Amino acid sequence: MVGIVYYNMGNLQSVRNAFEKIGVKAEVVTEGEELKKYDRLLLPGVGAFGDAMEHLREHNLVEAIREFVQMGRPLLGICLGMQLLFEESSEFGTHRGLGLIPGKVVRFDQMQMETPHKIPHMGWNKMFFTRQTPLFAGLTNPYLYFVHSYHGVTSPDYTIGETYYGYKFTSAVNRQNIYGFQPHPEKSHRQGLKILENFSKLK
Repeated sequence: MVGIVYYNMGNLQSVRNAFEKIGVKAEVVTEGEELKKYDRLLLPGVGAFGDAMEHLREHNLVEAIREFVQMGRPLLGICLGMQLLFEESSEFGTHRGLGLIPGKVVRFDQMQMETPHKIPHMGWNKMFFTRQTPLFAGLTNPYLYFVHSYHGVTSPDYTIGETYYGYKFTSAVNRQNIYGFQPHPEKSHRQGLKILENFSKLK
């Protein structure tokens, strides 16, 4: 059973529909005390980092998510959900994150880009795997759908996927049973569904 954390950030219907397509039962969870009944947890979201963290705190989800991870159960953050895994973000000020992945979230820096690119990064782009994990089974450097203006910065020890957009940035992370994907698997057709299917099989 997959629990999809709802924290007032974006429409979850596309995520639920994606799990239905691959025959995986998924339910939306809104309160921290409900998390323990799920085998794995998905943290989706589109929106502002600070607002998201405030909602998680108000609904007792911050400590509940950390406890879920400590039990060894798989957690996957996608888009904003991946960014929340980091220690902090500089989006509209400095905000503390869940602290599950060492590093921070920063805005795309056009000064670093080899050629100018529009922000946000929106559309299909390729993810290059930097190391293999069970989440990548059956995939080879897929094209996935991105919509974001900020990205995570972390150690190569936690980076499992990179994408080029003016410069190379971390687009997927992993630390033990914690995974993060900057693109949207639920919007990435067959290859995205394969990622969610692999997640549903993690132990």
